[in-house]
Amino acid sequence: MEFNEVIRKRKSIRKYKTDPIPDDVLNRILDAGRMAPSAKNIQPWHFIVIREPEMKKKVAEACRNQFFMTDAGAIICGCAFEKIAWGRMGNYMAAWPHDISIALEHIILAATNEGLGTCWIGAFDERMVKDVLHIPDNVRVVALTPLGYPAEEAKERGRLELKDIVSYETFSTEREH
Repeated sequence: MEFNEVIRKRKSIRKYKTDPIPDDVLNRILDAGRMAPSAKNIQPWHFIVIREPEMKKKVAEACRNQFFMTDAGAIICGCAFEKIAWGRMGNYMAAWPHDISIALEHIILAATNEGLGTCWIGAFDERMVKDVLHIPDNVRVVALTPLGYPAEEAKERGRLELKDIVSYETFSTEREH
């Protein structure tokens, strides 16, 4: 698929076929995450692939009972090593949330390219996810995504026009902020 088509085609999917994801497809998708850039190339991430049905159910419960996730062939949990990530972005913030988000977006776009659906899951109880997946306290859960073959057509959702989100040379917008 051409890159701009991948970007335009990617939509949140909340209904999946129960078909398993072949290992070669899964590995290509995960490798896209591995190739993502990170601040100072530290790569402060770890991905957990959940395929076992009972584990998917427990993870879905920890994600505010979003059980639609359990039909997907896998769920990917994106974790970040907070302590090793570069800590001076903008001279005031750590890079770990950005680094893992970029890597997860690479995974999501690669999944789209493979004909799979995803849905960025930010509604979760971190302590519950950590307990279910045995994630150490010093590792942060940033987001999860189901990964599976879509069983629905994604809803078309509007996007803002460039003129509403871009200015040149200095900050300028008509939008309320």
